[in-house]
Amino acid sequence: MDILTLAGIALAFGAILGGNALEGGHLSSLLLLTAFIIVFGGTVGAILIQTPMTIFMRSLKMAMWVLMPPKLGQKEVVDKIIGWSNVARKEGLLGLEPLIEAETDAFAKKGLQLLVDGSEPETIRSILEVELSTKEHTDTQAAKVFEGMGGYSPTIGIIGAVMGLIHVMQNLADPSKLGSGIATAFVATIYGVGLANLFMLPMANKLKSLVHDQTQFREMVIEGIISIAEGENPRNIETKLHGYLH
Repeated sequence: MDILTLAGIALAFGAILGGNALEGGHLSSLLLLTAFIIVFGGTVGAILIQTPMTIFMRSLKMAMWVLMPPKLGQKEVVDKIIGWSNVARKEGLLGLEPLIEAETDAFAKKGLQLLVDGSEPETIRSILEVELSTKEHTDTQAAKVFEGMGGYSPTIGIIGAVMGLIHVMQNLADPSKLGSGIATAFVATIYGVGLANLFMLPMANKLKSLVHDQTQFREMVIEGIISIAEGENPRNIETKLHGYLH
């Protein structure tokens, strides 16, 4: 669980609601179902038009990374690669074959299989980099779904505000209906701007950062596997891979 994300959400809501209370406002004045439906529904609808289904479904799966980022375990993987290099040095590349089935990471497993099959280092690099590039592109596009929602929601909020004002203008002769129309207008704007700047844009930026970390992690795995294929000394491999740790 990412404590910093929870703290950020609590601080943002605390500052906004606390400021509203200090100004004499009431929480109920900010809770308006009509405005929420207009902003949230319009934003999701707009992003569905923009996004292919596979990317949208991937974005839903990645959304949980904001609270529970995937653990990369870089230090453990470096130790594992050093272990592979020692095995390869003592028993040859075929000595790695029993380790393939035990490997849980699909990317590393593929690299090990290529090693055991006796593929040339440049061939291994080419195959793994294609997979890495494809994975990075897909996940980056999924992160941009939330960036797109952050771009659309303020505009949808303005649409809600205009709709509220239209409602006000249509009921100028009936003062009892003016309040709800004005409330919808202003609350829709708050929802649109708030949804973008408190949730969607921060989520997009955090996901893109996590995608970058995963890409760097897989680059480290590629470098380790290529070094084993080239027969480098395990100590040199360890020194090289420690440069990826942070």
